[in-house]
Amino acid sequence: MGDNLPVNQINIRIRIKAPINKVWAAIADWESQGNWMLQTRVWVTSEIRAGVGTSISALTGPLVKSGFKFGLLDKMVVTNWQPPYLCEVDHVGKVIKGTGKFELTDLSDEREAVTNFDWSETIYAPKVVFLLIYLPTYLGVRISLLRFRKSLTNR
Repeated sequence: MGDNLPVNQINIRIRIKAPINKVWAAIADWESQGNWMLQTRVWVTSEIRAGVGTSISALTGPLVKSGFKFGLLDKMVVTNWQPPYLCEVDHVGKVIKGTGKFELTDLSDEREAVTNFDWSETIYAPKVVFLLIYLPTYLGVRISLLRFRKSLTNR
């Protein structure tokens, strides 16, 4: 898929004090992702809204949430859908190529509901490009996931 470009990986794990089904429902609500993702608006571009074959687009950039239409467009197609545990996507846009995954693990016990949220991206890009985008991407996604966690635990 990467046209012989190097494979680069970004992985982030957070722990959320919420039941796995609640975490899954929130993360799989594509359009609401823009509520917690930094500078990003997300929308479904297919008639299918959940499951394999669902197409999603995300536009990230300054002022995107105020209607500005300039930014980085990330087009994705869901390739694996196993609620409430796993979703995988292929990035199929012109700029971003690779795969993405979120995986949930139920760590709950009789006292507390806890879910591990593992987010990962495999990005096909020359090393120099990946090194330039790694830190801002990692920080942006980490901050976004912490905002996601806060949205679930403050309800």
